[in-house]
Amino acid sequence: MSYNPYKPILSKVTSIIDETHNIKTFTLVHEEEFEFKTGQFVQFVISEVGEAPFTPSSSPYVKEKMDITIMKAGRVTNMIHTLKEGDLVGIRGPFGKGYPIEDFYGREVLILGGGVGMAPLRSLLLTLIAQKDKFKRLLLLYGAKTPGDIIYKEQFADWKRQGVEIYRTVDNGDETWKEKTGVVTVLCDDVKVGKEIAIVCGPPIMMRFGTFKLLDMGYRPENIYLSMEKNMSCGIGKCGHCALGPYFVCKDGPVFKYSEIEHLEDIWD
Repeated sequence: MSYNPYKPILSKVTSIIDETHNIKTFTLVHEEEFEFKTGQFVQFVISEVGEAPFTPSSSPYVKEKMDITIMKAGRVTNMIHTLKEGDLVGIRGPFGKGYPIEDFYGREVLILGGGVGMAPLRSLLLTLIAQKDKFKRLLLLYGAKTPGDIIYKEQFADWKRQGVEIYRTVDNGDETWKEKTGVVTVLCDDVKVGKEIAIVCGPPIMMRFGTFKLLDMGYRPENIYLSMEKNMSCGIGKCGHCALGPYFVCKDGPVFKYSEIEHLEDIWD
């Protein structure tokens, strides 16, 4: 597929799901052929408003449509949240490097996610499930602030039926919550793992302490993969907003091995 990285393709919003009070999943159907690899990101363009980067949350094997899950957090995302079914938007991309799925074959894969960080991890999880016989074991450890802040509520049971071991926690439970309570790293104490491959995505503080917990458990830095979607703007390494040491996150990432960036300052900011 060839494309002009500066020119968005036209896409129609065909479905909108309210995940939480401030997070929505938008299903887009593109007017041109569009493909991505899990872990890559796109620029979501609103005409005369601006654009913002997001990692698709759907399976890259589904070609006819794409899901993007977006939290309302600023000017562009506030406008995105006003979209209705049938509205037209633009998509630029895909950009960056995704997960090296083939390197995970034959190994146990643990996914550690927090909050809306589950959005890009959903794409990864669906990719792994589609090839589940190629992996030794799939585990998902997910945490949110409250039960109401959990996204994809109706999908966890289906993932479990497809062979994914799922452990969940919330910082603050209520009378309906029957699972674990506490920050997401408490789940690491509940599982016995082979310490082979781990993937982390979520808010910076969660990623920091999640990574340190995995290291304490015995995971090697080169086997911990981080999605470092930090301050991305243009998507093609021209503006410099996403500089991370010698790297541009939008070109060299957003997926990095921890061993590649552990020596850099301020990676969690």
